[in-house]
Amino acid sequence: MPPKPPKRAPEAEASARERILAQAERVFGECGFDGASMRQLAEAAGVPLALVSYHFGSKEGVYRAVFVRRAPVIVEQRLAGLAIAMSEPDLDRRLELVVKALVFPMLHLRAHDRDPSFGRLLANETTESNSERRGIIQELFDPIACAVVEALRSALPDRTETEIWWAYHFMLGAMVHIMRDVGRLERLSGGLCRPDDEAAAVRHMVAFLTAGVRYGRPAGEPGPPPVSTTKSTGGKKHAAGDIPKRRRSAARGRAG
Repeated sequence: MPPKPPKRAPEAEASARERILAQAERVFGECGFDGASMRQLAEAAGVPLALVSYHFGSKEGVYRAVFVRRAPVIVEQRLAGLAIAMSEPDLDRRLELVVKALVFPMLHLRAHDRDPSFGRLLANETTESNSERRGIIQELFDPIACAVVEALRSALPDRTETEIWWAYHFMLGAMVHIMRDVGRLERLSGGLCRPDDEAAAVRHMVAFLTAGVRYGRPAGEPGPPPVSTTKSTGGKKHAAGDIPKRRRSAARGRAG
């Protein structure tokens, strides 16, 4: 057990803890989990090494706490976006809103912070070989991922389960790539495109991903069983009743 540091006021303890996490996010974003050391984290935060150990126990404890600090806001914003999407009866519009619910929280976070550290950190944890052992993504982000996929299913009833999961994974990959960008896009475009420009980034990414998901079906891919054409009373449409005519025709053609 690490030695306890001298007693400090609760406000000072909270301030030191927050400072450690803020700086740890930057250090982990730059160096990765393996490249960062506890001493480096302490020096970046300007606190004794013993204080880092006291608050978090280990480097992995600090690392996990960085994600726990960030994840709730992202998850809450996605859930709010999905609630808006699911209230939309037009399936084309619903799809667009689902895509926006996925990408907006992270792009907003990057634009607000003016720092791509957490984007890089999240991207690394998504693909890093030891991430499954740590279980951070599973614990904090898998539930909301399943909620996004469920919303995609509702917006794309003529698509197979396989197509839905590939679509989600491709969208996630595009979003993570933008979050990791440290200036290359701005340099290549001569300043025309900046990931830190939240409004432009959201507008272009939502349009591109929505079109990709809507029209990116592999040639010859078999469709699912035809959806029911049953409609409830009271004017509300369900199942195929929600689907635009062109999509219902395409679904019947594939099913036949």
